[in-house]
Amino acid sequence: MKQDDTTGGPGGSERAGGASPPAPRETLELIMDDGAAIRVRCHGSPRSPRLYVSHGNGFAVDGYLPFWGPLAERYEVVAFDMRNHGRNPPAGADGHHYPQMARDLAQVVAGVEAALGARPRVGVFHSMSARAAMKQAVQGSAPWDALLLYDPPNVPPREHPLYEPMRAFELRLVEFALNRPERFAAPEELARSYAESRAHRSWVGDSHTLMAQALLRRDAARGDWVLSCPREYEAAIYLAALTLDLWPAASALGCPTLLVGADPERQGGPPTGRTNQALAAEQGYRYEAVRETGHLLQIERPEECRRLLQEFLGGLGIA
Repeated sequence: MKQDDTTGGPGGSERAGGASPPAPRETLELIMDDGAAIRVRCHGSPRSPRLYVSHGNGFAVDGYLPFWGPLAERYEVVAFDMRNHGRNPPAGADGHHYPQMARDLAQVVAGVEAALGARPRVGVFHSMSARAAMKQAVQGSAPWDALLLYDPPNVPPREHPLYEPMRAFELRLVEFALNRPERFAAPEELARSYAESRAHRSWVGDSHTLMAQALLRRDAARGDWVLSCPREYEAAIYLAALTLDLWPAASALGCPTLLVGADPERQGGPPTGRTNQALAAEQGYRYEAVRETGHLLQIERPEECRRLLQEFLGGLGIA
């Protein structure tokens, strides 16, 4: 079903104004098997290969616009938020876990193709959505012709030397999520906190503002802004990483895959850079690292991340 993209949808959740992604060519509201709604925005040419683009835990896809916006000149970009994030209406906690999110990805592809027809399918996913895509793929019936996975924060097996650094990393994120502010007087307040954060200050352009606007909904009753993804939901996804048991061989994903990691040698960088380097070496992935980046590499060095995507797809004849 098509719908107006200027509001938060049912419940009248107003969106932040100011800088924002361009109006989509097509907007779809897709209903998942448990009744949750996923709002899909289509940009670019409907005759081009189709890129399905989503985001990491606690973020939203509109905040990644510096990365995916220019891709709409060469591809059809299907941008969507994972459940309980961004523009999607609240769906409750029951389905807020990786098994359901993996099913959601297959249902998004099926829904888009039912509405718009089939095109080459390329998954372009970061962090949480990348892990969901990997889980979906190793369980079989993955719909992808190719996957680009940006810094999935997979936790290696317990006996692995990088298990403890990743365990500590995820537990720090759990603590962060549970203690982060959930209400703001205005989106600019959250944007300032991103800009002042050591982990996020290197985002390009107006990414801090874009991300803050993408994450917040107006609460008309209280006159302020609230996180679209409740902090308890965010924390639960970080904690779930420790029991996800996701360290698959590249061959298990069933399609050509490029693993793009944060800089494994960056001083003070997240352990995800070294973990993805190890995953690629041990499990046979085609792999690239983007120098001088942390976990949000697509909005720290978007041009380099796009270049790697275009070269990978060009080599597969998807262009």
